[in-house]
Amino acid sequence: MESVKKETAYYHLPGLFEFYEFYSVFLPLFYDHREYFYDWCEIGSVYGAPSDCIWGGGRTSFGDHDPLEALSLMEKYGISARLTFSNSLLTEGHLSDKKCNDLCRLFDAGSKIRNGVIIHSGLLLDYLKEKYPNLYFVSSTTKVLTDFQRFREEVERSDFLYVVPDFRLNKAFVRLQTLTEEQRDKVEFLCNECCFFGCKDRKRCYEAVSRKNLGEVCPDFSCKAPDIREGYRFSKAMENPGFIGIDDIRNVYLPMGFSNFKIEGRGLGSALILEFLLYYMTKPEYQLRVREEIYLDNMLDLF
Repeated sequence: MESVKKETAYYHLPGLFEFYEFYSVFLPLFYDHREYFYDWCEIGSVYGAPSDCIWGGGRTSFGDHDPLEALSLMEKYGISARLTFSNSLLTEGHLSDKKCNDLCRLFDAGSKIRNGVIIHSGLLLDYLKEKYPNLYFVSSTTKVLTDFQRFREEVERSDFLYVVPDFRLNKAFVRLQTLTEEQRDKVEFLCNECCFFGCKDRKRCYEAVSRKNLGEVCPDFSCKAPDIREGYRFSKAMENPGFIGIDDIRNVYLPMGFSNFKIEGRGLGSALILEFLLYYMTKPEYQLRVREEIYLDNMLDLF
């Protein structure tokens, strides 16, 4: 099926609440000095969740910045803000949670830019659609959609503006080519996953995080991935068969008609987030300058 080549890549970045101080420095730099950055990329959204949100999922969040300030920062630059509410184990009783409802109410009443929710639970989806009609929804990668037919069915659902497949579908080019132009507009690829490509416990891992966010006792679970003790390494992520680099984006995905790319990293530090943004968004000749402006002027606040 023919595709319409896209000219712009939209990045969806981590740490709305977790890295507020970082973005309060980076965003002015990005928009005031566009000559430092690739002209073929833009910021599509920044996502995250404050700590102690029972609707949270994917990662256990430790973000504690004031939600109104975080939202105001995004509105200042016309960036969509997303709540990461991808807990997969919610029940009816959880839907009345005050903190999560207050956040949705705040984001629902946003400015000209629509804000969204990254979501797993069908129960929560139905609740939010009715109660907060101005929000859009992103089907979370925590659904672990590795079967292409299931992924296609998710893309075909009108509930979601975007769908994030499991990273192991990133290079399924023959099957991705069968999507229509409209469907390709909805696909949001996870670029820099470091998880073991052959992992069979990914869904169990996400469920353990969901239980932890609900305050439940988690069954014993330990990741069996090789080199797990090293933690996240960007260099290791680059060797992952599902890794999407900037050459892939420009020479493969944009020509195929895909334009949305998610960068993971809510559980990582600001220094590593900066390395992601240097690699994915910053021209090589300006990377040192951007690094210096972030570090030298703001090191005490950020790191």
